[in-house]
Amino acid sequence: MHLGLDLGTSSLKALLIDDDQQLVAEASAPLSVSRPHPGWSEQDPADWIAAAETVLDKLAADGRLSGLASIGLSGHMHGATVMDSGDEVLRPCILWNDTRSHAQAAAMDSEPAWRATTGNIVFPGFTAPKLAWMREHEPDLFAKAAKVLLPKDYLRLWLTGEHAAEMSDAAGTAWLDTGARDWSEELLSRTGLTRDHMPRLVEGSEVSGRLRAKLAERWGAPGGVVVAGGGGDNAASAIGAGVVADGTAFLSLGTSGVLLVANDGYRPAPDTAVHTFCHSLPGTWHQMGVILAASDALEWLGKLTGDAPATLTGDLGDLQAPGRTLFLPYLGGERTPHNDASVRGAFLGLEHATDRPAATRAVMEGVAFAFRDSRDALAATGTKLERALALGGGARSQYWLSCLATALQIPLDVPQSGDFGAAFGAARLGLMAATGAGPEIAATPPIARTVEPDPSLAGAFDEGHARYREAYGAVRGF
Repeated sequence: MHLGLDLGTSSLKALLIDDDQQLVAEASAPLSVSRPHPGWSEQDPADWIAAAETVLDKLAADGRLSGLASIGLSGHMHGATVMDSGDEVLRPCILWNDTRSHAQAAAMDSEPAWRATTGNIVFPGFTAPKLAWMREHEPDLFAKAAKVLLPKDYLRLWLTGEHAAEMSDAAGTAWLDTGARDWSEELLSRTGLTRDHMPRLVEGSEVSGRLRAKLAERWGAPGGVVVAGGGGDNAASAIGAGVVADGTAFLSLGTSGVLLVANDGYRPAPDTAVHTFCHSLPGTWHQMGVILAASDALEWLGKLTGDAPATLTGDLGDLQAPGRTLFLPYLGGERTPHNDASVRGAFLGLEHATDRPAATRAVMEGVAFAFRDSRDALAATGTKLERALALGGGARSQYWLSCLATALQIPLDVPQSGDFGAAFGAARLGLMAATGAGPEIAATPPIARTVEPDPSLAGAFDEGHARYREAYGAVRGF
């Protein structure tokens, strides 16, 4: 058996598969986010451990972990989990969607060495500017810092006692030499840190440690269970979806939105605000455009109207041309292509005719146009999308998929029922680490249907996107 643990922002998910990659069991536990100040987003790492204990207790029922051979880890990226020399957490983890360090990120990004080494803009959500913020605003805590771990790697420490990270997650810190797949001592020193503050690096499909004997005994697992390097949430999702070969892609409509393309070489293009990260397998990388609010924008509208997202989208009918009302989904800033932590969302063109369905369509169109911005940014790097797998909770909406396919002018392939996300990808990486299997086991899932662009609405969506781009200029710095 092979277990994948995916530490998400709102829940920790566990998925157990057998040697044939068939689902055996799954469990989840909720998590919450603390926002003590505007722009802040934090979690207590102790809550991650409690959630992991909850899901493992569920899975261990009836002896289901007695044949466990491996554990793979995935999780939300960029979080700063800072610990002292005794591995005690010094403060709540600063999460990926926290923008407090925008000034520090801008200062770093103004120095050419950061982009040249990492292949990326230094975004406020990345880990390095968070430590620079701590150095400036929490100097006493910073002075006590002995180790900095990414969220999933704090789970690894609890599971194995090892301080380790893997390449895909490490690439999102702004301390990794992404082409060389190693920590940059120069960039670490610019943040007041050394290599000793960092965990050792492994590849995602390699063994990073073994499950502690006391935990194996607690859950009825055998001794020597392998814990694989794993992957950041998007890289692990790519492994789960079989997005490994050069040019294959997925579009994820989760809390945030991701348009990811696998690469067989290192192709940095930081000026585009496209992320260029290591993939979870040796010798591979990936590029992705990232938008900070995708299905989260629809959740926001649901809270505003008092309706569940499924209710909002359930009666929209066939795809329509974009209306006069525009929505900019920048509820907490934006990454690709704007790299703008201060921009905020907006409805524009509201009129008496803007009822609930019109507002819902505007939100979905706005997210689709944000994805189109990412598609255009990827194209500027020389990467052209031919098609993509549609993943994430938002992909359950046929209307939204039609909207996205038409806005992007590419077919979207919808997998058959099943979970092909980060937890599954983490389990696959565990299987590779335990058995020595290669990337051939990361097959693309069976496709249930393909959503094609609507050629009759292509011009209308082009015009809508042009208005959307103009609207960004109007609200920037508002």
